Amino acid sequence: MTHFFPIRVYYEDTDMGGIVYHANYLRYIERARSDYVRNIGNDQNAMKDAGLVWVVRKIEAEYLNTAKFDDELQVETVIADLTGVRLTMNQLITRGDTEIFRASVTAVCMTTEGRPTRLPAEIRALMQ
Repeated sequence: MTHFFPIRVYYEDTDMGGIVYHANYLRYIERARSDYVRNIGNDQNAMKDAGLVWVVRKIEAEYLNTAKFDDELQVETVIADLTGVRLTMNQLITRGDTEIFRASVTAVCMTTEGRPTRLPAEIRALMQ
C-alpha cells in the first residue's frame, strides 16, 4: 500500500537562499510516516499507553533537487520491509514529476524503558 501526504512549503521552511532547509525534509517525512500509521489504524498513543514506542534507528537520505517557498510537494510512503522487530519505509518527496528527496527509514519497536522488543502481531498485521 502506498500512502500520499501533501506538504506546502512555507516561508519558515526555507533558508537564506530561499530553498527548503535540508533538515526540514526529515520533518516532512516524519509527518507522512505518522499519518500513514495513523491511517492504517496503528494508534501510537495506545502503543505508548501499552509501554511501546517507535524509534528511528537509521535514515539513508538523498537530496535530489530543491524545493522553494509555496511549492506543493507530495510525500509518498511505502513499506519496504517488515520483520518482527523492524520496519523499513521508503519515502519519496516530489513536486509534480520532479523528485526532490528520497529516504529509507528504519524504525524499531522499543519499550518506554528503552529496551528493544518484538512488534505486537496485531500491529504487524495492519502493515502487511
